[in-house]
Amino acid sequence: MKNFVDYQRAALGKVKAELVLKNGFVVNVFTEEIIKADVAICGDTIVGVGSYEGEKEIDCTGKYLAPGLIDAHIHIESTMALPRELSRVLLKRGTTTIIADPHELVNVKGKQALRFLLADAKKTPLTVYLMIPSSVPATPFDTNGAGEFLASDMAEFIEDENLLGLGELMCFHDVINSEPRALEKIRLFADYTRDGHAPGITCGEVQSYRLAGVNNDHECVNVEEALEKMRAGFNIYIREGSAARNLEPIIKGMLERKLPFEQCAFCTDDKHLADMESEGHIDHCVRKAIALGVPPVKAIKMATLYPSRMCKAKHIGAIGPRYKADILVVDNLTDFTPLAVLKNGKVIDDGFFDKMEKTTIPDELLDTVRFPALTPERIALKRNEKNHVIGLVDNEIITTHLFEKIPGGEYFEPNGEYSKLCVIERHGKNGNVAVAPLKGFGIKNGAVASSVAHDSHNLIVAGDNDADIIAAANRIKELGGGYCVASGGKILAELPLGLCGLISTAPYKEIEKEATKILSAAHTLGVNPHLDPMITLSFVALPVIPSVRLLDTGLFDVDTFKMIAQN
Repeated sequence: MKNFVDYQRAALGKVKAELVLKNGFVVNVFTEEIIKADVAICGDTIVGVGSYEGEKEIDCTGKYLAPGLIDAHIHIESTMALPRELSRVLLKRGTTTIIADPHELVNVKGKQALRFLLADAKKTPLTVYLMIPSSVPATPFDTNGAGEFLASDMAEFIEDENLLGLGELMCFHDVINSEPRALEKIRLFADYTRDGHAPGITCGEVQSYRLAGVNNDHECVNVEEALEKMRAGFNIYIREGSAARNLEPIIKGMLERKLPFEQCAFCTDDKHLADMESEGHIDHCVRKAIALGVPPVKAIKMATLYPSRMCKAKHIGAIGPRYKADILVVDNLTDFTPLAVLKNGKVIDDGFFDKMEKTTIPDELLDTVRFPALTPERIALKRNEKNHVIGLVDNEIITTHLFEKIPGGEYFEPNGEYSKLCVIERHGKNGNVAVAPLKGFGIKNGAVASSVAHDSHNLIVAGDNDADIIAAANRIKELGGGYCVASGGKILAELPLGLCGLISTAPYKEIEKEATKILSAAHTLGVNPHLDPMITLSFVALPVIPSVRLLDTGLFDVDTFKMIAQN
């Protein structure tokens, strides 16, 4: 069947559908009913729910049929995998659509990176929608590779069929205070969804941010913050990633207050492949919400219908006529473990991915790590009576701004309590190096280095001795980007990320294996077990999440939005 008339004939029962899922319990997200019915499919489209016969039939007796799951906000770069490899992990977990903000790649290589990702995402069976990055760079205070990505740069992409709107407006101070370039971007996307990013704003700031036209926020860490934003009309994307895990406090608080869930959707933001494999992706969010007391169909709606409507994504998020045949089959609505997944009407099996096109990486997106030689003198930090210190928070990506006495003589000498944190400009622009004490990381006799450092993605290293800090940084340069752990001058583990220093071209199993080695090596050296060292370290340079960050230009106070004088 190739045309709409044929599909309608199948819907009327005049001809057999190509595929029918028989006798399942269909989760109707429109009416919140569970209905025993057949689901008729032609091509990639659901043509009817009722009583049908098919050329091919799959018996779903006793099983539940739910719509394919949607991640409302994800950074593909945080998985460190190409879209083709990511699809292998997510589809079997029931996630059939992701809405990605590629501001990591765009910070490094601008339009070139965005063109590449738009083209490559269309080669994967996973539906990959993109939000065009709004905040490149995140602030004017640090150094990225691409320079500023203006509204005029966005114009060529706005008609792309895979573009849903404007990515997270991390420059919330600019938006709230009517900065012309920020408002120009918002106006350009007047008919699209405009994602927010505004941790900790309150009172008039919330009102001004919503007034500007921002639609949602994924940075809420508790129900009080979520409720204030919901009252202003924001949709809340409840985040459950590898480092930031906000689902439980928000869901618990909403249940205690008997708040409605219609303004809520689930997202992961930043999550490792290994965590997706071990605990799940959006299916994990659904299970966890149900376990906390959310009615199962409500939890499913937060992963399907609600995000599709919030993002204005057509024909996904429900099981009904004209919707894409993205369906997961589960045994029950408590465990919510996918037994089978259909994507565009095709059952995902071992051979499902065989026809994916190979990804070709343009040369200009490789070999992006460039910086002058490091010496102990370049990473020395003058010790004062007291110094500004970045304090890490367990299981969170926020930090605390401390002012404490640190170890050493004339210069800071790191120990198990205070690590030395270095940010090294790696785009070949100015050779900046900044250093600060870091409390709560806990590493002993070693260093962890990464070319992933949101959002400008300079080289970031934390360690307790200069030799390992320098060894780790140099190894990242040799790899062309990635993560590594050094101890005693030797590299204990490494994960090359050749694409813009952010993404691996390897199969996902290999990425998982090497990432697990990085985590194991870091924790063996004493890194705080309540931190994910890869994700936590990668966020210590992001100047739009409270309270203090280290940029290549120095320490930055997010609360006052000003640089901090250290000496």
